[in-house]
Amino acid sequence: MAIKNTPTEIRWNPEQPISEVTQTSDLTVSPEVIEEIADLRAQIGKDLVMLGHHYQRDEVIQFADKRGDSLALSQYAAKVEEAKYVMFLGVHFMAETADMLTPKDVKVILPDKRAGCTMADMADIDDIEDAWEQISAFYDTSKIIPVTYINSTADVKAFVGEHGGTICTSANARKIIEWALSIGEKLFFFPDQHLGRNTCFDLGIPLDDMIVWDPEEPLGGHDQASVKDSRILLWRGHCSVHQHFVPEHADSWRKRIPDIKIIVHPECSFEVVQKADYSGSTGGILKTIREAPEGSKWAVGTENNLVNRLGNEMVEQGKEVYSLAPYACLCSTMFRISPEALRESLKALTQDEYKWLITVPDQIRNLSNLALERMFKITG
Repeated sequence: MAIKNTPTEIRWNPEQPISEVTQTSDLTVSPEVIEEIADLRAQIGKDLVMLGHHYQRDEVIQFADKRGDSLALSQYAAKVEEAKYVMFLGVHFMAETADMLTPKDVKVILPDKRAGCTMADMADIDDIEDAWEQISAFYDTSKIIPVTYINSTADVKAFVGEHGGTICTSANARKIIEWALSIGEKLFFFPDQHLGRNTCFDLGIPLDDMIVWDPEEPLGGHDQASVKDSRILLWRGHCSVHQHFVPEHADSWRKRIPDIKIIVHPECSFEVVQKADYSGSTGGILKTIREAPEGSKWAVGTENNLVNRLGNEMVEQGKEVYSLAPYACLCSTMFRISPEALRESLKALTQDEYKWLITVPDQIRNLSNLALERMFKITG
């Protein structure tokens, strides 16, 4: 394994040669820490599967046995027969999903339990249950289909499972929302309003048919008539990374490089998505750029670690890949999975200790898996 201890690159300046990129900082990880991680990983061997999310920093993701998005990684872990442990180099909700999909005797570990997800935290289960109760006072909630983005807590996944709903990813959101609206009068979408809005608009649903539910306001900030008349209820949540992208970023790039293509994640705002040439999931972004013609130029509206690795990968094909924003858009919570935290977690594992064990209670696990099973059935 080639061990890296260099800082993350930021590819954003179109006036700078592709071979000369700036750095996020001058800090480097101690080579001793990296070497110790490699030694500990080798010592544990096949008992451990390490999963690395696309947004993870280079110094950490280099140790992953598999890279991908959260659901695909959890599905991969569930199929690994020899593993006793799964270590998720991601955030808390991802580790929860891995725990739900793997056998109960497999221990799921998150190297830093502070590595949460701000979007997932915006949809608190108590607030969702309160919203459901408020609506039930004047509307038949059996006609509302709740759908939660995979970027949500196990409690929220269990809620949609219990109430006849399901889960979606950014890749299958269109198919899931089509299903929901085919069996219900309304959709209640958690926790990312932007993914919900962008997908529904793409399905031909007018913006006027959508309202944003603010959990801090009675009836989400609306009156009963507005809730009854709306077709789509969007929870007031967003991604702290993708909210940084604004329409002016697209305008700036097109002014500098007229033939540049702009591709963004659907967690970006409606205004940004409308400015883009393409919008798609993380996997969709990777596939689109990898299959693009040689020499093409791209500005990408998603997390910087992914953009940097993709840009370096595309150099040999003569493609230029930059971040849409003129500053680093990093997932700060995932960044808490530091090389030092990874080292300590591996060290604990060699001593039959867990830093940190993620366990979903049985009742929550069962209801969440019900929602996941519906998703798999709908999407085939």
